[in-house]
Amino acid sequence: MTPAPKFGSIEHSSLIRKFTILFIVMSLLPFIVIVYLFIQVRDTGRLELTPDKLFLLMFLTGCGALAGFYGMRRSIGKIQKLTRQITQIVSKDIPGVLKADGEESEITQMSRAFNEVTKNLEDNIQRLESSKRTMQYVLSKLASGISSTQTIDTFLELIVEITANALDARIGVLMLLDEARQELYVKSASGFDKRFIDLRLKIGEEGPGWSAKHKKPLLIPALEKIKSQDEKDPFAPPLLCAPLLYKDNLVGVLAVGGKITSGNFNEDELLIIANLASQTAIAVENDRLHLDAEKTYMETISALALAVEARDPYSRGHSDRVSNYAVKIADKLGLSEDLVKDIKDAAELHDVGKIGIADSILKKAGALDEEEMRVMRTHPIIGEGIVKPVRTLSSLCDIIRHHHEILDGSGYPDGLKGDEISIGARILAVADSFDAMTTDRPYRKGLSFPEAREELKKCVDVRYDRKVVEVFNSIV
Repeated sequence: MTPAPKFGSIEHSSLIRKFTILFIVMSLLPFIVIVYLFIQVRDTGRLELTPDKLFLLMFLTGCGALAGFYGMRRSIGKIQKLTRQITQIVSKDIPGVLKADGEESEITQMSRAFNEVTKNLEDNIQRLESSKRTMQYVLSKLASGISSTQTIDTFLELIVEITANALDARIGVLMLLDEARQELYVKSASGFDKRFIDLRLKIGEEGPGWSAKHKKPLLIPALEKIKSQDEKDPFAPPLLCAPLLYKDNLVGVLAVGGKITSGNFNEDELLIIANLASQTAIAVENDRLHLDAEKTYMETISALALAVEARDPYSRGHSDRVSNYAVKIADKLGLSEDLVKDIKDAAELHDVGKIGIADSILKKAGALDEEEMRVMRTHPIIGEGIVKPVRTLSSLCDIIRHHHEILDGSGYPDGLKGDEISIGARILAVADSFDAMTTDRPYRKGLSFPEAREELKKCVDVRYDRKVVEVFNSIV
């Protein structure tokens, strides 16, 4: 069934329908007059028009033409208004659109404006695709690199390097806030001259300082073409800076400068570095919170270690002495600075697991029976369990767990042999045994230093590492 036609206002009709209706209005009455006159001539052979009829016909014809003209003029006026509005809107983002020839028709102007809009959209699409590829590059590099990062320092170095590469920048730098001095200092850098590694900026100084002060991203273009980065100014334009903000609190600034290829940075790249800075701020702040928690936990562990010594008056000062011996041995053996520090910390905490041993066993004056010995031998495992939750102490776990292992495999808790026992655990075993032998106990008198050294010599290659014993005896 064909739907009934709808009649009414043509205000919201299509342009072609408006012009069709208006054309009919303008041409229908003149056509009717012509037909009327034709029929009259055909039937009577002459025109019979009174002045009143002629006036009426001319009046109606004029009204129809006037109505059609008014309607068409109004429609064309709307087209002109729309053209001006479109041109004004487009000209805000596309300079030069208003520089049109005054004799151009509205349709020509509108067509040119839409062509400019289309071209601008295509440029935007290309820029978005470029930004998308850049972000994909950044994310893929981060995904492949994060798994191998163990510390926040490594992670920040990775962020700076990837950001600089992704944005085709000569230098990249991440500066953190020194709250006490209200200064920014270099934490990680890529392509940065060594002269500027210790650089510090007051809040408000240079591009990074401005970004930090106002908590806003900053884009500084190079006003003239430059061949290379200004050697006297690491932050010479072109420059991008973005503040690291965590809950609106300043953490630092991420900046890249100097395009490897010609040109300046753009707004899309500013958005990219701002997003990266935002995520980096979260990582930095989370690490700070984690370090605070670990510091508190470390203080608790240290307090537990002191509590263990306080429970047994005969072992007071034992951990400090063992730590002193162990550090001297490690230094003499030429071990790395990091390993020496691990051995020192492990020595100070090696007996913390005894906090889980009952006083009836820990303070027993005589020898321990088999069951009591089995319980006592769990203290290295308990100690490992106490320090293991602390990420920064994870490297101490092996030394603490295995400081009672013996070269021939008769030690505890895992019965390791020879080279299965780490050098740190072997050093701690010698230092621990020596201090135990030279300390008075309720059931025996402590040995003299020479006697204790001889006891160590008797057990080399069976209980103790020969090289460790030789070095220890040479320094004690």
